[in-house]
Amino acid sequence: MDSWVIIGIIIAVVVVFVALTIKIVPQQRVGVVERLGKFNRLLTPGLNILIPVIDQVRTYHDLRIQQANVPPQTVITKDNVQVQIDTIIFYQVVGPEQATYGISDYVYGVRNISTATMRQIIGKLELDETLSGREKISADIRLALDEATEKWGVRIERVEVIDIKPPLDIQEAMDKQMKAERSKRAIVLEAEAAKQDMILRAEGDKQSKILKAEGDKEARIRQAEGLRQAQELEALGQAKAIEAVAEAEKARIQLISTAGLDERVLAYQSFDALTEISKGPANKVFLPSSTVETLGALGAIAEVFKAGKDGK
Repeated sequence: MDSWVIIGIIIAVVVVFVALTIKIVPQQRVGVVERLGKFNRLLTPGLNILIPVIDQVRTYHDLRIQQANVPPQTVITKDNVQVQIDTIIFYQVVGPEQATYGISDYVYGVRNISTATMRQIIGKLELDETLSGREKISADIRLALDEATEKWGVRIERVEVIDIKPPLDIQEAMDKQMKAERSKRAIVLEAEAAKQDMILRAEGDKQSKILKAEGDKEARIRQAEGLRQAQELEALGQAKAIEAVAEAEKARIQLISTAGLDERVLAYQSFDALTEISKGPANKVFLPSSTVETLGALGAIAEVFKAGKDGK
């Protein structure tokens, strides 16, 4: 029986010895090893061997990005309005040794610095600036945290202002103001729309009248141009006709001159013309004396008057 007890004790000692010697660290975690109470090294992911009793793992750190919720804080703005602000901070341990020995609790430290910085920032802003300045508040808190946490082995990845709640009476006043602003904006937009409508209608009427006047003007110009061209063409035609008649008369005179016609022939032609005249309504025809003499000499005047009487 004693031998079994001794074997059991030996097995227990071996198990404890192995447990103290072999350390398996998962991915994205790291352990801080102290040898006789002094920092010795870091345990990286995988299998690690320690010297039992002499080496001890002080703590493990998670190297993933983590988040820390800052409890809602009531702060006072520059215009003495109490607002409640909720924030959340994303951070990552980048220096396990500094995170172990630089501060006792870096999460607590981050929250306290965030709260203090937030009070300083909001105290410089009025309510409207606070409500509309979330990005600026987040950026200022992150800048303050970066300066403080650099020596802690912690890097601030992001700071988000989740909510800013003003007092209830302020919220009601803001709701009324917002409704009034929206009503005012709607009225202004309706008036602007009516104004634009009137302007567009007037502009359209103006353009219509201008186009109509231009159309009438163009029509009159084209009509006058057509009339002018017609008169020019008519005058040109008359000129050509006169020219043609003159040319024909000139040719006729030349032919008469070439044919050697004398005064008797001309008198005969005049008499021929008088014959046609005598066929008209006139009952008397006066003849030049020279023509009568010539025709009398020809013995034809009697025949002329006879033909004129027969033609009645």
